[in-house]
Amino acid sequence: MVARVHAYPPDHNAGAEWALHEMLRVLVQRGHAVEVWLSQWAASRDPYEMDGVRVIPHGAGGRFATAVARSNVLVSHLENVPLTACLARGHGKPLIVVCHNTFDLTWEPMATGSTALVVVNSQWMRVEAERHFGGQPRCPDRMLVVRPPVHAQEYRTRPGDSITLINCTATKGVGVLAELAERMPDRKFLAVRGGYGEQQPPDLPNVLVLDHMDGRRMRDEVYARTRILLMPSDYESWGRVGVEAMASGIPVLAHPTEGLTESLGPAGVFQDRSDVDAWVKALDALDDPAAYRAASRRSRARSRALDPTADLDAWCDAVEEVCRARTTSR
Repeated sequence: MVARVHAYPPDHNAGAEWALHEMLRVLVQRGHAVEVWLSQWAASRDPYEMDGVRVIPHGAGGRFATAVARSNVLVSHLENVPLTACLARGHGKPLIVVCHNTFDLTWEPMATGSTALVVVNSQWMRVEAERHFGGQPRCPDRMLVVRPPVHAQEYRTRPGDSITLINCTATKGVGVLAELAERMPDRKFLAVRGGYGEQQPPDLPNVLVLDHMDGRRMRDEVYARTRILLMPSDYESWGRVGVEAMASGIPVLAHPTEGLTESLGPAGVFQDRSDVDAWVKALDALDDPAAYRAASRRSRARSRALDPTADLDAWCDAVEEVCRARTTSR
């Protein structure tokens, strides 16, 4: 398997990259050889391995076209899909595209050629994809839902005492965090810089700001400090950090995007991002120990319901079917 992406952990730690890594590492566990080729410069300049996945940084001396020629299947996501799709057609390789949002730029590259498998991250996104491809002459051969895999045991910890926002951009709701911190000066807030976008953490005495970090440090350095997670995003196709937090029974307060209402389910505490009064009220309500315990129980139950085993098994089976189909057609 050869994947082409712009960035990868541990240098770049966003939900899309960690979701892809979880999907690739389970293929390694099934006995497949997996390489990831990066298209952007990163801190790591030499090839390295992560959970058995071999990562070749941009400019490390290899040639991606050579890797494509010897691959059995190509995988890509986000901005690298158009180029990878061209190489797949040129070399006669099956292409698997992992989709993380419902923007037009996600679907357009798949309308110009055959895609063996499209992976979407939620049921609502599958509906959107089917609506987009409906009636088009060229559609993906198959579509599969793989919810961003979170292994709860890797994130479970004892919650802390802070109200936390992860990724301090305007679209993720850093303005909500800032206003809450101003209104509630006696509360402890935690702001974690994200891996992309303009980071604007508030400069307030009750806000501790942490730098962008390796996702493997999130449990001990973020969730172990967190009592409540804020997700006032204006768009989330899923919302991985919410699922990570729920592994520890951390209640998640969120704006009701399509993705967050699906991922958080009955455990989510929803209010509109424009109504900061509602966020204050929701935080105050969780000061009641009984209310917090009930919200925590709902979070743990939702975490158990999102066990990724079945999704990952279906993913591996689908990839292996693509490989078998290619072998049969040769």
